[in-house]
Amino acid sequence: VAAPNKVTTLNLSGKYVMNKTLSNLPMDEILSLQGVSWIKRKAISAAGSPTIVLNHIKDSNERIEINTSLPGVSSAQNKDKAETRKLDWVETKIETPLFGVDMIKFRRVSNNKEEWDKLDVDQSLKTGWTEDRLENGVIQTEMRSDKASGGKGWTNVQIWGFEIINGERRHTRHVQFTGPGGEFIKGKLVYDYGKPNSFFFNGRERVTYTHIIAVYS
Repeated sequence: VAAPNKVTTLNLSGKYVMNKTLSNLPMDEILSLQGVSWIKRKAISAAGSPTIVLNHIKDSNERIEINTSLPGVSSAQNKDKAETRKLDWVETKIETPLFGVDMIKFRRVSNNKEEWDKLDVDQSLKTGWTEDRLENGVIQTEMRSDKASGGKGWTNVQIWGFEIINGERRHTRHVQFTGPGGEFIKGKLVYDYGKPNSFFFNGRERVTYTHIIAVYS
């Protein structure tokens, strides 16, 4: 499903389902380098496509609320677990079940040519975007394992934006991954777009996820 033109990096609010057919990032290889066991990798591979709901808040403190769900996990288990990421390029320590303690940071990269030229990423992360990138910029994320807490020493850099895939406008994330031994992997994640459900919390609209796939238990 194509993303409408009104959805841009200035307002990413919406529901995105990863399209495994159009995506080309070798997730199993990356997970292996991140230290994820073979059994867990096979379970992840066998699961359905993850769904990500974003609530993009634009005020004096721009931030994105992220709620990720997998088939087989009910919405009741997920709706209160949104993670908030400030676009301030300040590292935040997080703890995940798969990777342990990690460091993560987000920012907006503007359309300023000097800032764009200084962006220290592989050229594949800078190309392919729709023309609104020139007006709105893109979102950059960086996540790395925390060696001080026993991490493996990997880094995952992503650029979020929109591009035309098979004639349709899609939300994509261009990725470069550097493994603990210097392994370098690049690729992209491509998403189908869907309008999210919403509810009001403390007088402000927030986004939650309702499963469209039957939950088996």
